[in-house]
Amino acid sequence: MAKIKITKVKSAINRPQRQKRTLEALGLRKIGQVVEHDDSPNIIGMVNKVKHLVSVEGTK
Repeated sequence: MAKIKITKVKSAINRPQRQKRTLEALGLRKIGQVVEHDDSPNIIGMVNKVKHLVSVEGTK
């Protein structure tokens, strides 16, 4: 399965609690932090919910 790198590029301050929890579930806490996940539908859906706060590399 392909891997994707997700980087947090914006703050979660003044964002809905749901978006904050999504970032936390992805493993992102600090700006500039990078995590690597499998390219699964669950992860892609989570990234799409917070796409304005993160950048993604390695997608198809």
